[in-house]
Amino acid sequence: MTVGTYLVFLIILVALGLFVTEPVSVDVTALGIMVTLMILAPWTGISPRAGVSGFANPATITILAMMILSEGVRRTGVIQRLKKTVASYTGEDVHKQLGATVGIVGPLSGIINNTAAVAILLPMVSDLAHENGTSPSKLLLPLSYASMAGGMLTLIGTSTNLLASDVMSRLASDYPSLHAFSMFEFTHLGLLVFLVGAAYLLTVGYWLAPSHVTPRSELETAHKEEFLTEVIIGDESTFAGLTIQEALQQVEFEVNVTQLIRDGDHHREPSLSRTIQSDDTFTIRLTEDALRTLLNVEGIEFVPGDTPPESLDTLGPEQTLVQIVITAGSDLVGETVESSVFQDRYQTVVLAIRRGGETAYERLSEYRIRPGDMLLIESDSDTVDRLADDPNVIVAGELERQQFRSSKLPLAVGVVLSVVGLAALGILPVMVAALGGVLVMFVTGIIKPAEAYDAVQWDVIFLLAGVIPLGRALSETGGADLLGTLVVSTADFLPAIAVLGLFYLLTAAMTNLISNQASVVLLIPVAVDAATRLNANAFAFVLAVTFAASTAFMSPVGYQTNLFVYGPGGYAFSDYARVGGPLQVILAIVTTLGIAAFWGL
Repeated sequence: MTVGTYLVFLIILVALGLFVTEPVSVDVTALGIMVTLMILAPWTGISPRAGVSGFANPATITILAMMILSEGVRRTGVIQRLKKTVASYTGEDVHKQLGATVGIVGPLSGIINNTAAVAILLPMVSDLAHENGTSPSKLLLPLSYASMAGGMLTLIGTSTNLLASDVMSRLASDYPSLHAFSMFEFTHLGLLVFLVGAAYLLTVGYWLAPSHVTPRSELETAHKEEFLTEVIIGDESTFAGLTIQEALQQVEFEVNVTQLIRDGDHHREPSLSRTIQSDDTFTIRLTEDALRTLLNVEGIEFVPGDTPPESLDTLGPEQTLVQIVITAGSDLVGETVESSVFQDRYQTVVLAIRRGGETAYERLSEYRIRPGDMLLIESDSDTVDRLADDPNVIVAGELERQQFRSSKLPLAVGVVLSVVGLAALGILPVMVAALGGVLVMFVTGIIKPAEAYDAVQWDVIFLLAGVIPLGRALSETGGADLLGTLVVSTADFLPAIAVLGLFYLLTAAMTNLISNQASVVLLIPVAVDAATRLNANAFAFVLAVTFAASTAFMSPVGYQTNLFVYGPGGYAFSDYARVGGPLQVILAIVTTLGIAAFWGL
């Protein structure tokens, strides 16, 4: 191995560690990869022009354009109309709700980017569950999984496909059997994967999915959706002088006291016989309904938010409680409620925080925000509209007061269908068609430029721009050849189809730990080299890597859609392994056999 090979492998190992542990966000890691490769250009072979080529890459630009197109469709209010139609069909039948969720997000993810599809549909599915007596936990994980499978129906369904197509087209000069994907080139395999995945989600997946979050409509249920909040006992509070047990007996709702903070000392799970004093701070776990009632109790101040000036019942009609989910690329990640100046930025009050089933013991005002956290805030309709437009958060609830451009709905849908049609027929490259669609939306007023810029998930763009030159460096320095040699050695005791399945499993395992984009960029060159050494179909091996990178079911960090549903579904990390593990194995078999049947080895 050359010095360059060693350096590239070292960069990959460091990058993998940073992607998994996330001491910094993935986009910052990707930027670091890009800069390091350019600094070490004499050994990595990545010039400054090649280092920044990811920003001008057709896959990157296409993904950016699709994000804007998705936002344009959302602003027409089509999802709100769809929710009413779906609710009238499903009613309280959870199986119909699940079928509608899977049946809608799958095809939609083939038309627009699947990450955008989940971001758009999450509030609708969450509201559908809450209002009809179903635990959102039963629907939201299938929403994420079905969107991944649906993204494999077309080239533009996921960023993974576009990036894989670009990597393959660059390798085509050395491997004549390779070419960029056409719009529907693997749709038949994608349809098979989606149907098998849907059958699993509607049967075994439904049985394995948890019911962590109790719907808001079940007011009589004792164990409801719970949040963590922090309250201070004021001097005038009637609770001062009582024991914790006596105080709990005075309130008409269930409260779980998890921590007492007194004079700077933290007491976890304090004894119920402990006497309450003025200025005591309690971390408590309670339902949203109980929190609404607590707002009316005199002598209680909320932390990390300020004490509401009036009770919720006397607030203006425009004020409400809103649940928001922190996205993976949010600039709030790593900040605290105080340091993020979130409340000042949005003129809102953070009342409580929920992170899966985890109990926090630090001061909530100093609570480090993570991707997937759900914050319960007090806000007004104008602020809710601003939050809906903010890429840092997802509003996990229907925005009844938001003003949609309903008259633009037919035009917006027509633009998206035209983009797909022009690309599918080969009249225009997909990047040109997507950018043309964005231009039409701007000119016709479907979306404003400022709204479009806010709709772009810039962390994804920087991640793509950073990992693209890493894949090039792996090929330039011979790293891909070396890895290919190691994998090919398994062919001494495994048939070609087993080696193909091995690549699927290797890609899936890596994607569950790092990003799907990084997996594709790193492993496609290796897969192509291995196939060549085996005298096998290189295109088949590229497909195995591409499909595996888009089906990361076993962790919340492997794919953004998994992270989107983490907070609203109240999931634990183990839920993804329990529900997604069997599906991962089933699709490994189905995909491997499907590739062999459709394209041969």
